Amino acid sequence: MAPPIVAFAGSLLDRADHIRADPAALSGLMDWRARLLKLDGLMPTIGEMGELGWGTLADAAPDAELVFLGLIDGKGCFAAVPDQGATGPAYANPAIWQAMQLLSPGDLATYGVARALVDWHARHRFCARCGGGTRLSKGGWQRDCLPREEGGCEAQHFPRTDPVTIMLVEHSGRLLLGRQPRFPPKAFSALAGFVEPGETIEEAVAREVFEEAGVRVRDVRYIATQPWPFPSQLMIGCYCTAENDRLTIDKTELDDARWFTRDEVRIAMMAGPDGAMQDELIPFAPPPPAAIAHHLLEWWLAKD
Repeated sequence: MAPPIVAFAGSLLDRADHIRADPAALSGLMDWRARLLKLDGLMPTIGEMGELGWGTLADAAPDAELVFLGLIDGKGCFAAVPDQGATGPAYANPAIWQAMQLLSPGDLATYGVARALVDWHARHRFCARCGGGTRLSKGGWQRDCLPREEGGCEAQHFPRTDPVTIMLVEHSGRLLLGRQPRFPPKAFSALAGFVEPGETIEEAVAREVFEEAGVRVRDVRYIATQPWPFPSQLMIGCYCTAENDRLTIDKTELDDARWFTRDEVRIAMMAGPDGAMQDELIPFAPPPPAAIAHHLLEWWLAKD
């Protein structure tokens, strides 16, 4: 079965790595043809036809740090680093979910690249080693601490991506789903957690499921990944089998966790998040289509 196509994947950008380290080539792209992604802080600007808003480099503030996103149709594409990075969970902002519905897959993926990158820059203006100031380098795919003669340590810093496992757990034809305190009423989704230092993906899946639900799992399989730019994560979708169905829920992590039958999952997916909220007979509200958990549930329903 082919992996699902998920939101924020499939950017139209040619990342043009060879240009990032070539100041002359990069400067040559910064002309009247160059495009500047219009952002309102970290939010995208969306045109009348539901497309990403683009301007020219003349729209940027004179002192703005410009990040080179890549090339589209041979034109350099840039984004300006905002004054402030993210201060809270972006997915709690309804405008983010509206943008996910309006933008085409290619535009959404391009926005995801830009958001993750400029947010990182906004939050890393000082060196983690010495506390000195940092400067944008390699077109925005690196930040360098100031030279030693200017009080820095010359350390190099790179945008990071945090791996997160998100997993379907099955036992005797039923699926384990949980709900976090921040979820809307009735909403259940796949369990998830960050991969910790020194762990394999399989070990992270097993640890997270046991910590959150008290269930031991085996036979971990990879299904698909999703870049998730809030702030910059790689969601690693997996599937595994539980050794038993006895739950011990960690209430500091989850409000609830339950086993759902295939019919219950199918009914919930057919109703969608909005339909489930409006009908008390629907067993739960599934994750929205933009989330990889939605695609994992579709994969599970289709796999047998």
